[in-house]
Formats: sequence, C-alpha cells, structure tokens
Amino acid sequence: MKALFIGRFQPFHKGHLQIIKKASKEYKEIIIGIGSSQYDNTNENPFSSAERKQMIIKSLEEINIKNFRVVLIPDIHNYPKWVDHVTSIISDFDVVFSNNDLTRRLFTEKEYKVKETSIHKGDKYSGKEIRRRILKGDKWKDLVPKPVVRIIKDINGNKRLKKLAEQ
Repeated sequence: MKALFIGRFQPFHKGHLQIIKKASKEYKEIIIGIGSSQYDNTNENPFSSAERKQMIIKSLEEINIKNFRVVLIPDIHNYPKWVDHVTSIISDFDVVFSNNDLTRRLFTEKEYKVKETSIHKGDKYSGKEIRRRILKGDKWKDLVPKPVVRIIKDINGNKRLKKLAEQ
C-alpha cells in the first residue's frame, strides 16, 4: 500500500518528519506531495518548491528513510476540481495524510481513505509558527531537522523572511 502525504512544507519540520517516519513503517511507499508548488517568495510561501524538496530529501536521507518520492502539486484554486487535479498528477496511492482540514474534506468527499495527522493547529510544529519565530528572532532551530536549518542558512532564509515581511 502507498500513502500520499500532502503539505506545503513551509518549512519542512519535525512534525512532518514524525508522520513520515511512522508511515514509512506502515506503507510500501510514501508519496510526498508539495502543495502550492508554484509559489515562493511570499510571506505564506517563502521557500521555493526546489528548496522545500531539498529540505524533505535531505531530512529523510539523514535518517535513512528511502521508501518515498516527492511530487510537486501546483495549486489550481478550484476546490471542486482540486482532487481530480491531484490524481491527474499522482494516481497510485491508497490513503491520504494531511493536516489541512480542507484537503481532508475534499478527499473524503471523493471517497478516498483519509487519515488525520497527529499535528494539531497551534502546535509548535507549524510552518506558520516557525516562520513567526524566525522573523522575531525566537528559538526555532529545534523544531526542524538539521538539514532544514542548514538549507535555510545557506539560502539566507532568515533575511528573505524579513524582507518579505517588510513588503
């Protein structure tokens, strides 16, 4: 069986990593769908799809998870057609994992098996919270895998977030 895990991964964090670790033991393959893949350099989506993909790959390589693939899923801004759009890109999965209420609802309405993740809104493992902490200069590095810290440093992600917040 194969699982589809959809998220924006802005940035990829330890909550995402926990879900993938667990799923990698239960499923033959984890298909990681990077949602809103066409967006970058905005407050909500500061990291490019290539940067997010590297965050995921490097983090999973570091802990020797190999049964995954990463797929880019651009947003089409059309909820009634979104699941069909996703399945036109990725069709070989048995279950969907997502922390997003809308994603879960849309796949459930199309009669896909959907599992809620263990990450909860407002939890410290939230891309929004991590981005907020980076902007404020608060402690954030313990919330993401080490490869993500390195990538954000290498791309001057802190400066990018601050520049975007000023616009």
